Amino acid sequence: MKIKFAFFSIFLSLGFLSNAQVDSTGLNNVFGKKGMVQGMVYRITYPRSDLKVKVDEFSVAPGLALTSWIGILFMGNESMMMGDLVLLDTEEAAAVAKLVSSGLSITAIHNHLTNEKPAIKYIHFSGTGDPLKLAASIKSVLAITGTPMSPPSAPVSTSSPDWSKVEAILGKTGKYNGQILSYTFPRKERLTESGMEMPPSIGMATGINFQMDGNTAAITGDFVLLANEVNPVIKALTENGIIVTAVHNHMLFDEPRLFMMHFWAVADPEKLATGLKAALDKTNSKL
Repeated sequence: MKIKFAFFSIFLSLGFLSNAQVDSTGLNNVFGKKGMVQGMVYRITYPRSDLKVKVDEFSVAPGLALTSWIGILFMGNESMMMGDLVLLDTEEAAAVAKLVSSGLSITAIHNHLTNEKPAIKYIHFSGTGDPLKLAASIKSVLAITGTPMSPPSAPVSTSSPDWSKVEAILGKTGKYNGQILSYTFPRKERLTESGMEMPPSIGMATGINFQMDGNTAAITGDFVLLANEVNPVIKALTENGIIVTAVHNHMLFDEPRLFMMHFWAVADPEKLATGLKAALDKTNSKL
């Protein structure tokens, strides 16, 4: 597999696959709704709007930490798929069995949150081959869970929070979705999996989400880190009152070796942003 992806990586770098096209129409038909295309990556999300999850007394919105995602990277005649399934503990065993029987690889099973009720697990997966067949395979896995397969109803219109102070601290504008503010911070290095270059849009960027609730906010997400960054980032987060909830890998054959660090806190949003900026400054990210 490594040789195959190295071959495609060389072709991409030389421009031989520059005329490749993302078949978004075919994938939309398989998934039953519209995904997004960025470069050569097709990405689609399935929010777990069926779940009512709390961390202590904070109600976690799907957009904060409860959205399954699938990314498909087009590489000419073949594609690579990877992503993250958000599952109840009671759904995990059946999902793992279905992934295996569908010929997909499991690259990680772990938590992102702590003290959440009900308990949630996150399964990272990968696969290679025809993109439409890959899409059908992962949709069959989603279908045996309680994941809503159709787009969620439009949220009731409410006034958006004022995120201007948070944005000033983090140094750039985020993406708004109701009470959610989201950020991605790509790394500066060339990141590969099995020799294939992985763009930020397929999960290779630090992701940070804020959810406003009254005058306070919750934060969660994951830092994408090199080994020598792990403990400096833990120190920066901890010193700013942000809990590190997990440190683990999402891939099996990544180069350089990457570690994903998840976090959680509920506090004044500007205070949280200050802590996150201190942690980001310990990384080789594009800020």
